[in-house]
Amino acid sequence: MKGYVALTKPRIIELLLVTTIPTMVVAANGIPGLWLIVTTLIGGTLAAGGANAFNMVIDRDIDAVMQRTKRRPLVTGVMSPRAATIFATMLEVIAFAVLAIWVNQLSAWLALSATAFYIFVYTLWLKRRSKQNIVIGGAAGAVPVLVGWAAVTNSLSWTPVLLFLVIFIWTPPHFWALAVRYRDDYQAANVPMMPVVASLRRTTLEILIYSVVLWALTVFIGPIAHLGWIYAISATVLGGLFAFYALRLYRHAVNERADVGEAMRLFHFSITYLTALFVLMAVDVLVRYH
Repeated sequence: MKGYVALTKPRIIELLLVTTIPTMVVAANGIPGLWLIVTTLIGGTLAAGGANAFNMVIDRDIDAVMQRTKRRPLVTGVMSPRAATIFATMLEVIAFAVLAIWVNQLSAWLALSATAFYIFVYTLWLKRRSKQNIVIGGAAGAVPVLVGWAAVTNSLSWTPVLLFLVIFIWTPPHFWALAVRYRDDYQAANVPMMPVVASLRRTTLEILIYSVVLWALTVFIGPIAHLGWIYAISATVLGGLFAFYALRLYRHAVNERADVGEAMRLFHFSITYLTALFVLMAVDVLVRYH
């Protein structure tokens, strides 16, 4: 049972759900119905879990080489690839049914599209071939905000698209910081993550650039999404801190010596950043409309 749970990568799913619920609050200008929240979260969790399980099936050879992933269930032999594939397929079928029946068709198809993109575009095509793998592939992780918005409104508009872009731009600096820490792992597995194929100076510079762009985008979103002062202050302060950590990492990359401590500080803060930004976005809406 633990092996099947591990296939779904629960910690990644937690982060996806943290962005989905606040998006639903923004879309509803308040708290949506409990049943809608529950069914959307169940469907989104199963869809993301299935996508992650497919990813582990495909990448089991890479996982066996990397220290960070060598204890994953398909590497240790807890279950067979066939069993994991059946499990992943079942999760996707149930996820689509839950969303289509109890939420709406648009949210169901959006969730399915995220899974397809993650499997075919990121895992099968880009991950082993391009240094832009996580840049383009990160789009799959940004779809849950579209699902959350569609669940409430049964439509899409500029606001969810901009929230999608926030997560899309957040993903490279978030993941590249982790990749700096596990640079040797990716090199051994022949995966062309940015720290492997580019200098650390260039990698950390791109992390800094993405962080500054993210900061500007989150501040820009406020007026368009009709968000108030709580969000404006939160986006400004949190974005400034994100850029600060990215700048520290960049400054420590002189002479191509990676500061693993700085990289992991940025990685951990990036999770706090995304969580706080979306939670405070929801708080802003609830305070202003209630």
